[in-house]
Amino acid sequence: MRKLTFTIAPEQDAMTLKAFLRGYLKLSARVVIKQKYTLEGLLINGKHARVIDILHAGDRLEIHLPEEKADYEPADLTLEVMFENEDFLIVNKPANMPVHPSSGHDRDSLLNAVAFYMEQKGERFKFRPLYRLDKDTSGIIVLAKHRIAASSSEISKEYFAVVEGKSTEKGSITVPIMLEEGSKIKRSIGGRANAETEFERIAFDGEHSLLRLKLKTGRTHQIRVHMAHLGHPVAGDDLYGGGREHIKRQALFCKKIELANSVLGMEKTFETEYPQDIINAFGDLIKK
Repeated sequence: MRKLTFTIAPEQDAMTLKAFLRGYLKLSARVVIKQKYTLEGLLINGKHARVIDILHAGDRLEIHLPEEKADYEPADLTLEVMFENEDFLIVNKPANMPVHPSSGHDRDSLLNAVAFYMEQKGERFKFRPLYRLDKDTSGIIVLAKHRIAASSSEISKEYFAVVEGKSTEKGSITVPIMLEEGSKIKRSIGGRANAETEFERIAFDGEHSLLRLKLKTGRTHQIRVHMAHLGHPVAGDDLYGGGREHIKRQALFCKKIELANSVLGMEKTFETEYPQDIINAFGDLIKK
């Protein structure tokens, strides 16, 4: 069981416990309710606390977070762990690995790999990825080990992609993305869910551009759809018009993330190297 302890500051005096949990700890209403009904989930100065109780400067608030059994099967798969502590597990996901089990991938997902990794350590936690990557998009994923880590974290992500043609040097695109009619997977431009992507060209080799991208929103297939809409599909992404002459999956990966969590005292940056298949296919471009 993870236990978090907080000392109430003078500026938090006379605040209700609920206001502290929702405002300072940034917990969702759903998480507050769950914690409220957890045995010894909320204690003030060692005594059971109600969310309507008033806090006073100097009070000691304890939040007990029980272990939550994962509901997925462990599988002995490759797992590159970049960082781990009591609150987070940060991994570098390879291509051709879905984040969650799905039809045809019920035993080869990142979720299965993490379950096996934790089982070998004699630990367990409910799988809480703070965002997702497509099956063939590689790179860094942050997993929260408990509900407070999941609720109170802020993450900035930086993607790199090899796209076809010479893109503009720097720009952004803001257009909506929706599920394409008649498809369960493919997205297209349209609908009401607006999406914004910023990009910068790092290099051009006469055939492909290397881009650095940041997402202002997190729509499914957002980078892939936006780049295809601009006439520069991601290399290898045949779903959206990218050619597979050089690489057999979309040449897209999450290279860098910044994780900030003031509640847990966490502020770190993590960065990974270019995937080997992208180096093999576009090594000269990457060196430019």
